[in-house]
Amino acid sequence: MTILEIIVLALLQGFTEFLPISSSAHLILPSQLLGWSDQGLAFDVAVHLGTLAAVLHYFRRDVGLISVSWVGSLKGQHDQHSRLGWLIILATIPAALFGLLIKDFIEIYARSSLVIASTTIIFGLLLWYADAKAKQIKQTDQLTVRDVIIIGLAQAIALIPGTSRSGITMTAGLLLGLTRQAAARFSFLISIPIILLAGGYQTLKLLKSEQAVDWTALGLGTVLSFISAYVCIHFFLKVIEKMGMMPFVIYRLALGVFLLAFVFYF
Repeated sequence: MTILEIIVLALLQGFTEFLPISSSAHLILPSQLLGWSDQGLAFDVAVHLGTLAAVLHYFRRDVGLISVSWVGSLKGQHDQHSRLGWLIILATIPAALFGLLIKDFIEIYARSSLVIASTTIIFGLLLWYADAKAKQIKQTDQLTVRDVIIIGLAQAIALIPGTSRSGITMTAGLLLGLTRQAAARFSFLISIPIILLAGGYQTLKLLKSEQAVDWTALGLGTVLSFISAYVCIHFFLKVIEKMGMMPFVIYRLALGVFLLAFVFYF
């Protein structure tokens, strides 16, 4: 990988992992438009580590409170933080199970430009509907088990490339009545275990492979994805209540149309 490829791919991963615009839709663009080769499993692990570190660092206080309270709940000491910890675990189960069962199938049959373009548009329109029509009155401490199961199933759907994990979980949260801020924060919190699981799975594959490791590329990719993801989370949460989801919906529609045009005319 060249320095330019490392910078572009790491920044794309960092900025798109947590915005509701689909990281997979963006990561295929360099290969499709510029003919870049696949970045490789080791680089995937590195940039996922960077985004995981970013969300852990940004929500370090929440993660600390939830972790300590969750451990306490195993001894019978329950509070709102331990409850949130159990809800995060519950929301992770559907995606983890679906990932184990159908990840290879999706990798083989669903990573085409046509699928990604279609899901980018379809779930972009669903995000617009949720943002425009939802009540937006609930906070995360008002989530029920039913709500979290629905959000967890939505996160499982995000295994389909182009859906956007953050986009579909925010959509589900909005439809269930969460405010934009609450939907975004819960989406970011439930990303932690799923990114950790995905990164662990990729690491195991990497350890079994004989792929050469470019440590410079991995180090730079990790740092850049961390910085871009952290900046993305910070500013998204700052402005989401004021600007809503419409800018991201418009962007998704434009990106989807562009990808469709590329599929059929280039």
